[in-house]
Amino acid sequence: MTTFDKYPTVIVSEHKEDVWQGVKPIVQQLKMLALEHNFIAIECYPGVDIKKLYHDIIQPLHADETICTDDLFFNDDKITEMIKSNVTEDDVFGTFSPHSLEEFLDDKKVKAVKAKIRNNQKKNMIVYGMGASLIAEEGLLIYADITRWEIQQRLHQGMSNWKTNNQDEPMSRKIKRAYFFEWPLADRLKKSLLHKVDFWIDGNDTKNLKLISQEQYAQGLTQVVSQPFRLVPFFAPGIWGGEWMREKFDLDKEAVNFAWSFNGVPAETSLYLQYGDCTIEIPANNVVFYYPTELLGNKVYGRFGREFPIRFNFLDTVQGQNLSLQVHPTTEYIQEEFGAHYTQDESYYILHAEEEAVVYLGVKENIDKEEMINDLKEAEIGNKQFDDEKFIHRMSIKKHDHYSIPGGTIHSQGKNSVVLEISSTPNIYTFKLWDWGRVDLDGKPRPIHLHHGLSSLQWTRDENWVKEHLCSPNELIAEGEGWYEEKTGLHELEFIETRRHWFSTIVYHETHDSVNVFNLVEGEEAIVESINGEFEPFIVHYAETFIIPEHIKKYSIRPHGPSEGKTIATIKAFVRV
Repeated sequence: MTTFDKYPTVIVSEHKEDVWQGVKPIVQQLKMLALEHNFIAIECYPGVDIKKLYHDIIQPLHADETICTDDLFFNDDKITEMIKSNVTEDDVFGTFSPHSLEEFLDDKKVKAVKAKIRNNQKKNMIVYGMGASLIAEEGLLIYADITRWEIQQRLHQGMSNWKTNNQDEPMSRKIKRAYFFEWPLADRLKKSLLHKVDFWIDGNDTKNLKLISQEQYAQGLTQVVSQPFRLVPFFAPGIWGGEWMREKFDLDKEAVNFAWSFNGVPAETSLYLQYGDCTIEIPANNVVFYYPTELLGNKVYGRFGREFPIRFNFLDTVQGQNLSLQVHPTTEYIQEEFGAHYTQDESYYILHAEEEAVVYLGVKENIDKEEMINDLKEAEIGNKQFDDEKFIHRMSIKKHDHYSIPGGTIHSQGKNSVVLEISSTPNIYTFKLWDWGRVDLDGKPRPIHLHHGLSSLQWTRDENWVKEHLCSPNELIAEGEGWYEEKTGLHELEFIETRRHWFSTIVYHETHDSVNVFNLVEGEEAIVESINGEFEPFIVHYAETFIIPEHIKKYSIRPHGPSEGKTIATIKAFVRV
């Protein structure tokens, strides 16, 4: 039976105080608030079901007038034209929109609505939708929020992006529009509103909406950054997906496979905050936005702003297939081509490896560069199969190996292994060079990006360079009775440091002026404890990723429960500062 907790929860309060669950209690509470406020603005993150919100919550309030902000923006075609350079013609990649939401509002319409609000003396008015907070000059502000993972599920199910009718577009283009336009736009606005919101709506489950006061919401976020915590993991299928996670984590037996899992990425995942018998789900990024210094540390916040720079996720190919042969951009390339601050440097920590498991890393010695480029181009148009054995360096792997993969290094994970990918966060920039001549789960070939990939590929990273610089250094850092610490990576070109501890007794840790991200890579159970009693003991199980906020400074980890008296291991990542 699995011990992996798929629904980790931060317990904020034993009582459900200032938290309302279900349509009827929410409407009753808002009716009471409406007696005190003539004007209510309900700001919505793109992806919130505003039709359902109107039907279930707004309409029963019987306001004298309701205004949907969608009617105050430019039409769909004009907005698409304005962001054309960000949402490019490419199926996958764009550039991050620098726009503010105000730029897309029709000034004449906004002035007319604001005049109506100012002249209102007795009527109850509700403005709702994305940008509602920009219309409000006073009154009650409610924010209806939703996680990015839930947004992606709704896009898969046929939802259009905000202010466009594209329900039939390929999923990759929908995600691209959200990733490069909607989410940066909405996050800029959300950051400016964090301390102005009066109430939050959890809009993830349209059948069970929840309302929480700002005071209780802030208390929840404060609790999160005061203790170790876990994010809610999600699991998804893929053409190369395997069976290890299904068995180890007791996942859906009917799913086609499970290729990957995000379990340590606040930008993509969520948090469960528990108040009595009510659980509120929030985007984990809100903690980064609200308490960046406490979570990240001053130095990391100063370097990255309100971005969580470390990513942990699983890649499962057991009984599956190879990942694509791919490369990530160099820092210079990603800055010049896409306007991102830093690239996706990464590493493969081998959590599980079966017989004949391999990784592909670097090019072979003395290959003909032009011949390889030509063969990739011929393979892209279907004229031949790319001969990976001729050009790409391949290595056998075993459990607990660790391979650094700085941007510009050609790589792939072979079948029959599970990788804990420890990386920097920009995760959309993967340039596929060859996809083994296959189609995706939807029956269509996945996009290949030879131009970007070949422009990024560092040809000097050949077999000898890889063996010298990227393969499991395992440098002993410190040791004591019952424990030792190793430096396992990453390469000096990458800003993440990783340390592995093997221990059968208590180990004392420091945060190194950075948020710490962990995974229990060996052993059934461990317990994280405070040195000075500032947080309650925190239990973790095999393969669970957990986060230690920087402001905790010092803490300890030791084997617990079924692991007492045994040697277990953690891998720890932090930013070199």
